[in-house]
Amino acid sequence: MNVLRSLRAVSEASGSGVIDWEKAAEAAKASTDPGSLDLSPGDREGYAADVRDARSRVRAVAGVDFEVPATVEIQNRHHWVDANLDSFRNVMRPIETTASLPLPELSRVANTGSLAFTLGFLARNVLGQYDPLLLADEPDTDHGLYFVHPNIVAAATELDVDYPRFRRWIAFHEVSHAAEFGAAPWLPTYLEARLEEGLRGLSSGGFDREALAELQLAMTAVEGYAELLMDRAFDAEYADLRRKLDERRSGGSPVQRLARRLLGLGMKRRQYERGAAFFERVADERGIEAASAVWDRPENLPTRAELDHPETWLVRIDP
Repeated sequence: MNVLRSLRAVSEASGSGVIDWEKAAEAAKASTDPGSLDLSPGDREGYAADVRDARSRVRAVAGVDFEVPATVEIQNRHHWVDANLDSFRNVMRPIETTASLPLPELSRVANTGSLAFTLGFLARNVLGQYDPLLLADEPDTDHGLYFVHPNIVAAATELDVDYPRFRRWIAFHEVSHAAEFGAAPWLPTYLEARLEEGLRGLSSGGFDREALAELQLAMTAVEGYAELLMDRAFDAEYADLRRKLDERRSGGSPVQRLARRLLGLGMKRRQYERGAAFFERVADERGIEAASAVWDRPENLPTRAELDHPETWLVRIDP
């Protein structure tokens, strides 16, 4: 980790865009220890077995047929930065093509530094990721399934939980996301459309509240359903894992808490909580199959009011 090299990379940001993407990645990696990928044969087989078992269990519990991505990557933190750089670039493209900066060189340095900070912070904290590759240049590209091994090992130590059991639970969460996107072929297009509409509004100085609200509601359903499914499909006790991971999401040092607030990760935690409470109520009332009906069509996504009153969603979906 070299903070001075990171700052130098940001200061050297150049080009014609609002962000120098290569310098942002260079700065993020310079300020982030990549972590060890010294995997034993048992580690490698453990990840593979966890994903296989999670796929079988989730299929059986949810009654949803899906596949996991053909390639499952075990990454260090630098690998994660490289894997996500294009995703960030694709999201920012509508703004980059229309933005007019008052002080372009200074703004480019500031934007590059902000992105480097974001990439570095997330690379040090993300445990696993199912990546639907929204807005990808090649729409037929297979989705991604990543596990950031150094972070999983570090989190298991920090939370004082058994590492293989914790790793397995994280695998169940990411495979649950694969189940959602497998059950809802319309979901990537739906999310992309709302994201593009919202970003077009921002790039023109406006704010498409409806598109961004719909995107937030959809992501609340995505995160909440995955929380329900990972717990119900997991083949061991998980209450202590759930409690400790929830504490990790809201705790940490003052700097970490500030970073999460600046990056909007508190909103993501509320998405987990609100969505999980909704689907728990639905599953307790009608079973997981009823909860899975959310993925039948876009119209089945809960409204903002229904998230707080699941019984009204059940009446609408299954009168």
